[in-house]
Amino acid sequence: MPRPLEHIRVLDLTRVLAGPWASQNLADLGAEVIKIERPGSGDDTRSWGPPFVRDRDGKETGESAYFVSVNRAKKSLTLDIATPEGGTIARELAAKCDVLLENYKAGGLAKYGLGYADVKKVNRGIVYCSVTGYGQSGPHANRPGYDFIFQGIGGLMSITGERDELPGGGPQKVGIAVTDVMAGMYASVAVTAALLHRERTGEGQHIDIALLDTIVAFGANQISNYFASGIVPRRWGNAHPNLLPYEVFPTADGHLILGAGNDSQWTSFCSAAERPELATDPRFRTMPDRIRNREALIPIIQGIMKTRANHDWIERLEAANVPCGPINSYREVFEDPQVRHRGLKIEMTHPLAGSISGVASPMRMSQTPVTYDAPPPLLGQHTREVLSGLLGMSEGELDRLAARKII
Repeated sequence: MPRPLEHIRVLDLTRVLAGPWASQNLADLGAEVIKIERPGSGDDTRSWGPPFVRDRDGKETGESAYFVSVNRAKKSLTLDIATPEGGTIARELAAKCDVLLENYKAGGLAKYGLGYADVKKVNRGIVYCSVTGYGQSGPHANRPGYDFIFQGIGGLMSITGERDELPGGGPQKVGIAVTDVMAGMYASVAVTAALLHRERTGEGQHIDIALLDTIVAFGANQISNYFASGIVPRRWGNAHPNLLPYEVFPTADGHLILGAGNDSQWTSFCSAAERPELATDPRFRTMPDRIRNREALIPIIQGIMKTRANHDWIERLEAANVPCGPINSYREVFEDPQVRHRGLKIEMTHPLAGSISGVASPMRMSQTPVTYDAPPPLLGQHTREVLSGLLGMSEGELDRLAARKII
């Protein structure tokens, strides 16, 4: 069965995480993704280790686990776009592609003749997606920036971490580069929407994705609370400002997330905890009551939760339809029976390692499922294949370009 984007070719001029996340989504959906990398070094993340992928003899290769995580199913073409000839080749490739993805500084590709205006001259239907820190315009458009910076600037760290008045209080970044990942997600959604628009109208367009915009949009529910109340959201640690009990509680042998998100679940929790009187206590009967009396209720729940072990609580609460869950390490994640059933760990054949493990795409499509036929490429693995097949270059031309280190 053809996959939904099998008719789409992407010229990928991105590196690190946000852009490669977007292009991997497109590759998972069937697009042919041609990843342009610097000759000799490639994407910065190829060297972001250890850990590195190990070969069949157990020795480290030069392929970092980080790079492998976001570059499956792509073709690697090494090309020095900073040279006049390299820039010309890149434009010729762009002329034969449907999408161009890039994450240079705003306007950074124009000096190589690869800005949107340049590419549009050779391909009027191009969907050109730029992923930058601050966007294509504005007083900060030329500033560099990383995910960590935007978690601070965009407000996420102001609501992440323990409350200031408690031990360990203070701002914390999220353990995943969530700004990058979400920017990649928005980019891939925008690209597919722009492709649909082009199919209807014949028009390409320029997509401007900013990490700053992304992380601000990511906080929409907390920001909406602020707009409605005028009260600036603050850090709540593992608690929730609008739901209770909805946080982590110590148990007899660990910690458990308890998420009684409505009054019915609260009543069920009280029954499972053998404390039915709490459900009718006027201080705790409704969610607003519980929020108003948070300081009285939390110590009571803490005392209750410490009386039983995790497995006992999970069994009791699941039987009562009260949402709950353990705090798993990643080792424990992949021991979970539901994770195993969903096939979230995948195996791919790799030219150096023989086989490598990866994480499945969460996109489950009944008619056009994601497949994992191609592993992350070696640096320059497809250079000659693409340039000869797509641009008709001869072996002599390719040898000449390689000798001059343009490819």
